[in-house]
Amino acid sequence: QVKLVESGGGSVESGGSLRLSCGVSGETKKDYCMGWFRQAPEKEREAVAAIDSDGGTTYVDSVKGRFTISQDDAKTTLYLQMNSLKPEDTAMYYCAALRVKGYTSVQGLAAMAQYASWGQGIQVIVTS
Repeated sequence: QVKLVESGGGSVESGGSLRLSCGVSGETKKDYCMGWFRQAPEKEREAVAAIDSDGGTTYVDSVKGRFTISQDDAKTTLYLQMNSLKPEDTAMYYCAALRVKGYTSVQGLAAMAQYASWGQGIQVIVTS
């Protein structure tokens, strides 16, 4: 069982930047897809970005060009660099992980929505 702990959230003005981190511990990180999801008040949880075991990445259209997902070489920390933040980015952000050998980041993002292990979430607030 993998354990996920998010950090780095907070409040920032529109146009600003934040970097979220997710510490990954537990079983081997081999063959894992990792991702970020978010949930705004009174809305469904939605996918944000994913990275597969080969380093391939995918993003939802609303964050393309503004957010970057990455992980360290040891795969013990997952990051989400968020630039040009907008008020509509305000949400609880969740780190997700799923062991799915051979999945691309696109496939992994879809699978994680149903089957992932989750972190506890961290709040991001973007003020206008």
